Amino acid sequence: MAVRIFSSHFLFTAKMNIKVGFGYDIHAFSPDRELWIGGIKIDHPYGLQGHSDADVLIHALCDALLGAANLRDIGHHFPDTDPALKNIDSKALLKKTIALIRAKNYELGNADCTVCAETPRLHPHIPAMQQKLSEVIGVSDDSISIKATTSEKMGFIGRKEGIAAYATVLIYKKQHG
Repeated sequence: MAVRIFSSHFLFTAKMNIKVGFGYDIHAFSPDRELWIGGIKIDHPYGLQGHSDADVLIHALCDALLGAANLRDIGHHFPDTDPALKNIDSKALLKKTIALIRAKNYELGNADCTVCAETPRLHPHIPAMQQKLSEVIGVSDDSISIKATTSEKMGFIGRKEGIAAYATVLIYKKQHG
């Protein structure tokens, strides 16, 4: 894709290889589990059900990254049938996902993520999530946008049965030389 930037002084044309990916994940609440979202532990009476730590935000982010790099999906790389992944920290999955896209010479440009939950209130935790995810990925926390919303008391999220997350990423091919 050629990008043209016009100014009163010059015309700049650069060849860029950029790709966009979208990810989605959903988990039901479960008693006797810790709640992990965006790589941080949140004090809540319920955690999320899953084979790993069920970090819904990291799972959506991994799917978006893998999709953008045409590397299939999180279930392909980290199947819930693998006993080695039982209760794994999802930050480890994110690190492996970043290694996979970097092996194809891609780098994260930015991520825009939304977590949909009636409970707990996530707004106070967003800066810590941004910091933790940027640390794991190795990018500026300005490259990680996280928003929180509710489903206005509708559906399974509105009934406080679980949490969903969405992520959109832009990755770019690093230029040689």
